[in-house]
Amino acid sequence: MALSNAPVDPQRLPALEAQSLQPVSPRFAPYQLISRFLSLLPLAFLAWLLPVMTGMPLAMRPVLLAGVGLLLVVSPVLAWLEARRRAWAVREQDVTYQSGLLVQRTTVLPFVRIQHVETASNPVERAFGLVRLTCFTAGGAGGDLVIQGLERDRAERLRQYLLDRIQGAAAPPANGETGEADGR
Repeated sequence: MALSNAPVDPQRLPALEAQSLQPVSPRFAPYQLISRFLSLLPLAFLAWLLPVMTGMPLAMRPVLLAGVGLLLVVSPVLAWLEARRRAWAVREQDVTYQSGLLVQRTTVLPFVRIQHVETASNPVERAFGLVRLTCFTAGGAGGDLVIQGLERDRAERLRQYLLDRIQGAAAPPANGETGEADGR
């Protein structure tokens, strides 16, 4: 049997934009804003203490605090904007996740590569009713695809659907079966 590897016409490739991506929960943007702000608070405290602990002139404290203050405003706002751009989709053979503001990333993971799936949430995510869904592949040390910002019910339905697919128990999805097309 001879090896065949014919070229594919790039004009005939399907456009990823043609895929109907579903935005993550609208509660994800406020979660990102608060989470980012809370993660920067220790830095603000350190900036306040640093001049005293290091003998730095106290005149430097306002400059240092202004820089950290700017970071405390800009970073959460960028996190909010980035969160509103995140989207995901499930197709017959794969799951897709799109994220990023300045650097945009699209990850497509075929079902045949998924070994197991898990959901997790930290206390702040739980306060917003959000869950992260992580798909693991063979040989990976961490999750190969992490979909952040899913509502709990949707994440559990998606998790179960993916588990059924990787175990061969489910047929390819009918339109809206996982809830992404009908807004559930």
